[in-house]
Amino acid sequence: MAGFAEYQSYDALGLAELIARKQVKPEEVLEAAIARIEARNPRLNAIVHRMDDTARATLAKGPKGPFAGVPFLLKDLYAFDAGHPVSNGSRFWKGFLPDHDITLVERYKAAGLVICGRTNTPELGLTMATEPAALGICRNPWNLDRSAGGSSGGSAAAVAARIVPMAHATDGGGSIRIPAANCGLVGLKPTRARNPAGPDVGEGWSGLATAHCVSITVRDSAALLDVTNGAAPGDPYAAPPPARPYAKEVGADPGRLRIGLVTAGPGGEKPHAECVAGTVAAGKLCESLGHHVEPAEFRFDVAQFLEAMWTVIPANVANTLDLRAKYAGRAATRDDVEPLTWAMAELGRKLPASAYARAVVMIHGFGRQVAKMYQRFDVLLSPVLANPPLPFGRTSMQNPDPDAFRTEIAGELLFTPIYNVSGCPAMSLPLHWTADGLPVGVQIGAAFGNEAVLFRLAAQLEKAKPWRDRKPPGV
Repeated sequence: MAGFAEYQSYDALGLAELIARKQVKPEEVLEAAIARIEARNPRLNAIVHRMDDTARATLAKGPKGPFAGVPFLLKDLYAFDAGHPVSNGSRFWKGFLPDHDITLVERYKAAGLVICGRTNTPELGLTMATEPAALGICRNPWNLDRSAGGSSGGSAAAVAARIVPMAHATDGGGSIRIPAANCGLVGLKPTRARNPAGPDVGEGWSGLATAHCVSITVRDSAALLDVTNGAAPGDPYAAPPPARPYAKEVGADPGRLRIGLVTAGPGGEKPHAECVAGTVAAGKLCESLGHHVEPAEFRFDVAQFLEAMWTVIPANVANTLDLRAKYAGRAATRDDVEPLTWAMAELGRKLPASAYARAVVMIHGFGRQVAKMYQRFDVLLSPVLANPPLPFGRTSMQNPDPDAFRTEIAGELLFTPIYNVSGCPAMSLPLHWTADGLPVGVQIGAAFGNEAVLFRLAAQLEKAKPWRDRKPPGV
């Protein structure tokens, strides 16, 4: 690829600095990203809507901000960008063009990011693999026969392939951290309400879902959160404000942290040996850095946990299809959506209102249980997933049986959903690779509102065991 050949050696802040110092033209940076889309996306199917001309027009206006001129991708899930199609990974949204930006996209643009495309996602973001019937399978750059993860699989695949240095992602049960783990990236799920969800909704999935990014470096994640965090007018609630900019936490001394090492699921489930090995090794690395590490465990009623999740999410799926039907002028049919989406919507419509209210009460109760753990520990360290990146089809939306799907996905998601239910922040870090070269993420989590300690520890681990220059084959 001609032009700015050193493009992929830089993270987002690095590119922004080069542009600000006029060491490279923003047009060269954008064309380098577009060249990599041309060369790498056909085998990955990470980017499902290109915006080359829009991005060039954005540059012509001279974007300002800390990320001025840096190419960026939006996940194709509810991230409205006026005049550009949003599919939500679904046939039922074909032809939908929003007439406004969501608040988060407004903040991305104000920070100078240059949106150059939209990334693949499963239908309505409902599963941990990105294999939508409407858009096709997204492949993992580390192994094209393995899942990139979901639901932010397209964003993670694109960043891992160094098409862009970071990309928008969302997380309702692990959907930032899962693809980050599968693709060897940094993926932070922020505290509930840290980033705004409006203006069309006050919260995603009744507070389970939030948005941020997947990135190559910790400092990019921190700097992006600095420009997006904070409530917008009309938001129903807000996260506690940070004590100082998150960028200042990167490189700051975390002190001697009390770290709980979790290697089994809440029901005593044992993850794959590679996932355990990566977590144990990360614990030893933390000890070598001066932290106190001791065994810990998530213990809660798994049946109640699943009941709560499996009430809130189907209810929201039913509501989402009904809202789309209102604007489409017709109700959804079985042929409009994938079998699992239809089954979940049907379940959501059958649930009594009292079941939804009970689920919300249970969710808040689980949050209090997690809060008690963080009275004992500063950070909890665990695997992200029960297995390294899976082959395709394991958590398919083509499964018409929601109970069978729930059993399959519950066995994989032993560690991520607790942070969605509690609202606490958690981050996947690329600290382990299998013998055959697949990334395995390690999760660090903290108390509600305490992203600062995660950035401090993550930056310390990144320095001690660098991953930035580790790239998939052929990249």
